[in-house]
Amino acid sequence: MHSIAVYIGAAIAEIAGCFAFWAWLRLGKSPLWLVPGILSLMVFAGLLTRVESDFAGRSYAAYGGIYIAASLMWLWLIEGRMPDRWDVTGGAVCLIGAAIILFGPR
Repeated sequence: MHSIAVYIGAAIAEIAGCFAFWAWLRLGKSPLWLVPGILSLMVFAGLLTRVESDFAGRSYAAYGGIYIAASLMWLWLIEGRMPDRWDVTGGAVCLIGAAIILFGPR
């Protein structure tokens, strides 16, 4: 369960960091948005190293599913656009894939 919490924290940090760049380049916000964006991306990278996995590639692969689901939550909660049924279906498939990677017997 520790890994799931780390993945969620990493996803929030990555999405927030990337959104800072989006806000600067696409929404016309101040370049000062890049400062918290870069810091947030540094937190993301640090958190992802804390996942309980023997291999980085496996950790990153499982993270992909968490990232997709978190991005859809961002879409809904921060950007105010409710995910459609295809978004939700795709996110669920990705979470199932992440769970298989994380919890599969080894």
